[in-house]
Amino acid sequence: MSRKTLKTKKTKKRNRRPGPPGPYALLPVLLMGLGAFSNLLQGETSNPWVGGLGLLAFNSLYISVVFRGFDRRKRESVTSYVLLAAMGALTFGLAMGYGGNWLLFFPLFSLACGTILRGRRLGVGLIVLAGCACAVAVWRGDHVSEPWTIGYGTFISGGVTAAILTLSETVMELRATREELARSAVEQERLRFSRDLHDLLGHTLSVVVVKSEAARRIAPLDIDAALAQVSDIESVGRQALTEIREAVTGYREGSLATELDRAGPVLSAAGIEAVVHRSGPPPDPETDTLLGWVAREAVTNAVRHSGATRCVFELGSTPDRVRLTVTDDGAGPGPEQPAGTAGGTGLRGLAERLAAAGGSLESGPGPDGGFVVTAELPAWPGDGAGGRNCG
Repeated sequence: MSRKTLKTKKTKKRNRRPGPPGPYALLPVLLMGLGAFSNLLQGETSNPWVGGLGLLAFNSLYISVVFRGFDRRKRESVTSYVLLAAMGALTFGLAMGYGGNWLLFFPLFSLACGTILRGRRLGVGLIVLAGCACAVAVWRGDHVSEPWTIGYGTFISGGVTAAILTLSETVMELRATREELARSAVEQERLRFSRDLHDLLGHTLSVVVVKSEAARRIAPLDIDAALAQVSDIESVGRQALTEIREAVTGYREGSLATELDRAGPVLSAAGIEAVVHRSGPPPDPETDTLLGWVAREAVTNAVRHSGATRCVFELGSTPDRVRLTVTDDGAGPGPEQPAGTAGGTGLRGLAERLAAAGGSLESGPGPDGGFVVTAELPAWPGDGAGGRNCG
C-alpha cells in the first residue's frame, strides 16, 4: 500500500465525526438471555424444544426490530409494529410459562420498544409494560431478585434507549442543518462576489472604452487633451484594481456621494450632461452604499447602451424612506444588452439586494421617453442637502 493511500486513510479516520450508535451496539444486550439458554442446556426447563424455539424466535425478532428502529422510514411502518407486537406476545408467553431467568426478556423487549416507539406512545407503553413485568414476577415468584427490580429495569431499558437515540438523531439533524447553513453561506458569498465583480468590471470597462474613444477622436486635434484622457484611463484602471481587491476581501464600502462625483467626468466624456438634485435628510450608511451601487449601474447603462445626452439623478428622502431616480433621455438598453429587473444581470442583482434590505428597484422606459431607474429603500433621519450640477 502506498504512502499516499495510507495518508488518505489516516486523514479520513482523523476527520470522521462520531455519529449515533448503530444497531450493532444493541446486540450485546442479548447476553441477558444467557440465563434462559443455560436453563435449556442443563435441562432445567420443561418442554425444552418449545423453549428453544421461543428463544430463537425472540432473538430473531429482537434483531429485526432493532435494525428497523435505526431507519426512520422502516421504523414508522406497520411491519415494525407487527413485529413488535409479536415480540411482546412471545415475551409474555415465555416469561409466564418459564419464569426465573426468562423474566429478563421483559427489559429486552422494553429496549426494542425504545428503538421503535416515540413520544406519548412510548411513555404509556413503558409504564404498562413495567407494571405487567412486575405483576408477572409477583405471580411467578421464582426470580432471584425482587419483582420491583424487574419492573424498574424494564422501564429504564426502554426509556434510556429512546432518549439516547432521540438525542443522537437530534445531533445529526443539527449537524446537517449546520452544514446546510455553511453551504448557503458559501453560495451567498459567491453570489455577492459575482455581483460585485459584474458591477465593478462593467462600470470600469465602460469608462475605459468611453475615454479610449474620446482619446482617439481628439488625438489628431489636441495631443495634450488625448494624453489627459489616457491618464484618466490609467487612474481608472488603478482604482478598479483597488476596488476588485476590496470586493474579494469583502470590505468594499462605496457611497452614493462617491459614485455621483465619479459620474460627472464619466458621463461628460461620453457626451452626456449629468445633473444631480438632492432633497431631505441623507440616508444611513448601509442604504447609502446600496444607492451607490444603483447609481454606478445606471451610469454604466447610460454610457454603454442609451445614446443619451442628459442624465438626471434625483435623490429624495423622508425620515422613513429614501428614493433615488436616475433618468436619461436615451433609447435605453438594446435587445442584446437588456437592462432591467427582468433581464439585465446588473439591475436584476441590485433588485435582489434592495429587496433583501426591505427596498425595491424598478427600471424601464419613462413616460416621456428615455430610461428610468428608481430605487427605494428605508432611510434614517439626518441633515438635508441641496442640489448641484456635476456636468
